[in-house]
Amino acid sequence: MLKITQIHPGGIGEELELEPGDAVLAVDGQPVRDLLDFHLYCGQASEFVLEVQKSQGEIWDLHIEKGEDEDLGIEFEHPEPTQCGNNCLFCFVHQLPRGMRRTLYVKDEDYRFSFLYGSYITLTNVGEKEIERIIAQKLSPLYVSVHATDEPLRNRLLGKQTPAILPLLRRLIDAGIELHTQIVLCPGLNDGEQLVKSINDLHQLFPGVRSLAVVPVGLTGFRLRLPDLRVPSREEARDVLDTIENLQQRFLAAGGSRFVFAADELYLKAERDFPATACYEDFPQWENGVGMVALFREETADALEQARPLTLKAVSLVTGESAAAELRHLAAELGRKTGVRIQVQVVKNAFFGGQVSVTGLLTGRDILDQLRGKPLGEALFLPDVLVRDGEDLLLDDLSLIDLERALGVPVEKVAGTPLGLLAGLEVMDEILHGEEPD
Repeated sequence: MLKITQIHPGGIGEELELEPGDAVLAVDGQPVRDLLDFHLYCGQASEFVLEVQKSQGEIWDLHIEKGEDEDLGIEFEHPEPTQCGNNCLFCFVHQLPRGMRRTLYVKDEDYRFSFLYGSYITLTNVGEKEIERIIAQKLSPLYVSVHATDEPLRNRLLGKQTPAILPLLRRLIDAGIELHTQIVLCPGLNDGEQLVKSINDLHQLFPGVRSLAVVPVGLTGFRLRLPDLRVPSREEARDVLDTIENLQQRFLAAGGSRFVFAADELYLKAERDFPATACYEDFPQWENGVGMVALFREETADALEQARPLTLKAVSLVTGESAAAELRHLAAELGRKTGVRIQVQVVKNAFFGGQVSVTGLLTGRDILDQLRGKPLGEALFLPDVLVRDGEDLLLDDLSLIDLERALGVPVEKVAGTPLGLLAGLEVMDEILHGEEPD
């Protein structure tokens, strides 16, 4: 059964007199074990029967009709994630400092989350029962961390003896499951000839393995008593890009897809220009940091075309070090179109230390320590990747209100895109100056 935790006002759930504490037992007679079952059985259905057990024990059968994209207005309990039993050399959780929120230390390895949210799993903690469920329910696509196809090397990277990965991938593909894969690149371990081997082995499974991302390892300053790893040097990053781009051309000619894509971070590390947008095809690895800069530049042109003069004089925008160059260009161009001086505030990640420079891992404390006392203009904008989904809390649980009080300016969350920044400027202009901009 699946317990209801919240009913949204005005939704179908409220109309049916459902309440928190009630539980969904079945959809059209199919037992509901968890959120995944509910999603599969009625996510796209327009008409179905919901069997519900009321909190007092009474059983209701509810006939529901809804629009294709209409939400029921019901929140359910979220499944506890399956815990990862690996001991990966590069595990980010092992590199976290103490004192952060508890959920950040959870090492999840859950095939349900891979299907629902696109999170990567190694498949080393998935048993036969789970594999059978994946196949029976056609949980596709799934996202798999391969890291290396050479089994001894993969075992070393994952820190344990694991089942052979290629036969398992073939089994899933033969059952109609599409896979997206990734390799976390650790210089001196799975680069060079091993990288070429892994890419070629996985391409042999195309199109069942639909795409592969190569992502450089991320290291914090908290690696005491952990294996000695390093990020790629500029020359190593260039070698990796040369390898990937050569293979892309061969794959494109042979099968119509480049198949393997390098993370944006590798281009930044190599100080090399990014490929054109078309080179990322349908952006299968966008959420893995592949092609974000290309899309950002494309959307910059759209935002500049839509921008118009505003009353705001000056604002600030927070970013991490890796995105600074792109945001400075956007700020300068958008500032010229709107008349607003957009100050890009580059915040160094002192909290994590090491090589962490992405915006999404900045903490409220670093923002406060580095921006307190600076002239920030009429407002401070924070990209939404900085805050927890559905809340206004940063990684260290400081809130946007905490930042406002400490910095003395309004703090506004905006989508981390050019159009998101433009929308934030327009909203703040209306809030502060009380009129729609011309």
